[in-house]
Amino acid sequence: MEQPQQPAQPHISFRKVQKSYDGDSLVVRDLNLEIYDGEFLTMLGPSGSGKTTCLMMLAGFETLTHGEIYIRDRGVSKIPPHERNIGMVFQNYALFPHMTVAENLAFPLQVRSESEDEVRRKVGRALDMVQLSGFGGRRPGQLSGGQQQRVAVARALVFEPALVLMDEPLGALDKNLREQMQFELKHLHESIGVTVVYVTHDQGEALTMSDRIAVFDKGVIQQLDSAEDLYEKPQNAFVASFIGENNTFAGRVAEDLGGGFCSVTVGEAKVAALRINAETGALTTLSLRPERALLGEPNGVAAEGARVNRFEGRVRETIYLGDHIRVRLSLLGSDEFIVKVPNDREHRDLSADNIVPLHWRAEDCRALDHPQ
Repeated sequence: MEQPQQPAQPHISFRKVQKSYDGDSLVVRDLNLEIYDGEFLTMLGPSGSGKTTCLMMLAGFETLTHGEIYIRDRGVSKIPPHERNIGMVFQNYALFPHMTVAENLAFPLQVRSESEDEVRRKVGRALDMVQLSGFGGRRPGQLSGGQQQRVAVARALVFEPALVLMDEPLGALDKNLREQMQFELKHLHESIGVTVVYVTHDQGEALTMSDRIAVFDKGVIQQLDSAEDLYEKPQNAFVASFIGENNTFAGRVAEDLGGGFCSVTVGEAKVAALRINAETGALTTLSLRPERALLGEPNGVAAEGARVNRFEGRVRETIYLGDHIRVRLSLLGSDEFIVKVPNDREHRDLSADNIVPLHWRAEDCRALDHPQ
């Protein structure tokens, strides 16, 4: 998904925001973040990382310990939730079970004292938007989980807010339905252009739907980037390990190779890598995606490159996964080195204990910080 054009003034700004529940430890630390009109921004991180707290402060359900949140340059810390004109979607749907679908959607409009004609028009439009136009007379208990979630989304959009917040909205759905709803939410966002702030611990959801992703850990944004750059260009060891599968090795930066590359000592071996935030002589964490390691000897131009890493590994096990084969090897002192091999019949001889050559480019191996 292309990142939207960023206007001079953001839709939402977190400025030096902090949150503490006990007056001592900070759940959110000095958060500065700008979110732009029409953007789908996901706050992603493990439990306790501060992402949900940030969403709740933006919604007005949590108070700030320090700093301010601005919506359209208006500080909102003193404004109650119902006056912020924000749509909310929760994991548990929060639908009124005694009301029909249409009555659930009408409720936020009636609270705003809209006319009966306007309520009817907007409810019909919202049901069409989520492809539930024939379901207005049913109660939530008569709907599937996916249909209930669509109703919850429609209710968040029915009063036409400029901003919608979603807190783990797909967490209660099964895998197939969750994946289907990811694409439906993405397409809905693209069609109406509303600003969405989405919270999840599921990296697949974040990578599928987002314009940008803010990766949280210990109350701090570790990296704010597009899905592609987070995966391909992690800026520290936490992001590299949290986003996608990753081979990691602890080593020490031995020398500078020029051009932004360095040589890293791992046990008795030397590995050429792209230097990101590792100083010469310092400990570093090497990061390599499983699909970037290739079985066999390099050929053509790659074989002549000075920065091609060549090794031999011992096969420990193979797992057939249909479109690819997952190979676990012993390499560089680890028994957990993973290579993803395309299922193209060229790599059939991967029996346990076989010694196989493999290689990868230095450009695909990143020398990152080494967390203590």
